[in-house]
Amino acid sequence: MTDFPLSAQEIETFIDIAFAEDVGDGDVTCATVIPAEARLKAVMNAREDMVVAGLPLVAPIFHQLDPDCQVTFDAKDGDKVRPGTPLVTLEGKARALLTAERTALNIVQHLAGIATLTRTYVDRIDGTGARLLDTRKTIPGLRKLEKYATAMGGAKNHRMGLFDAVMIKDNHIAVAGSVSKAVAGAKAAGRTDIQVECDTLDQVREALDAGANSLLLDNMSLAMLREAVAMVDGRITCEASGGVTLETIRPIAETGVDYISVGRLTQSAPAVDIGLDFSAA
Repeated sequence: MTDFPLSAQEIETFIDIAFAEDVGDGDVTCATVIPAEARLKAVMNAREDMVVAGLPLVAPIFHQLDPDCQVTFDAKDGDKVRPGTPLVTLEGKARALLTAERTALNIVQHLAGIATLTRTYVDRIDGTGARLLDTRKTIPGLRKLEKYATAMGGAKNHRMGLFDAVMIKDNHIAVAGSVSKAVAGAKAAGRTDIQVECDTLDQVREALDAGANSLLLDNMSLAMLREAVAMVDGRITCEASGGVTLETIRPIAETGVDYISVGRLTQSAPAVDIGLDFSAA
């Protein structure tokens, strides 16, 4: 996912929800303190090293309150920037800029935080041939944006949801009765995109024999991962998952797996520090 994932209508809905919880029926501070005719210029600046994500939301957020606000982009999503780098320059009505400031900063800081952490993981496995995947461990309502941010950081998007691929996990296997029965059920339904989560090498053999298209090797030791990769011998793709950290990801990649999925990219990424510095217009 490299194109911005939200349609114009989805962006409008997102902003309406954000303003409903923050602005409500009006910014009482700006309404009572800031003259209606006052204008401001503002620069959104990076205050630490980061990978940029979320800038396409900035103009719509400020234009919601000031349609004539001038927005100039000094960076783009996916850029790796240093502290002090200007990201966006704005000029418009003071009340609008001050009211929309927190909404704009919150979402860009969050998405850039995800992109930045993702890039760190990507850099750790550079040269191994393994690709980093994101997961479904996202904040409800923000999945498209958070997965877009991982893509800006260099990851490959995994399933967007439960609807776009068959992922047979341990609970599915327990109810179905076995790996073979679960795979057979998916095949009978006409599915060809069948991934099976394997905790043991016996499950790897069973999934291969049953005709799975890919394997999720869950919480396996490095030795088990190497053995599983050798067993598969390139016939289908192998993904490693489970408690992957910055310290463990490269040794995992060096076992020969094709993909490594990391929930921390979206579940635990800290927001980056971005400022909005104002001056009189």
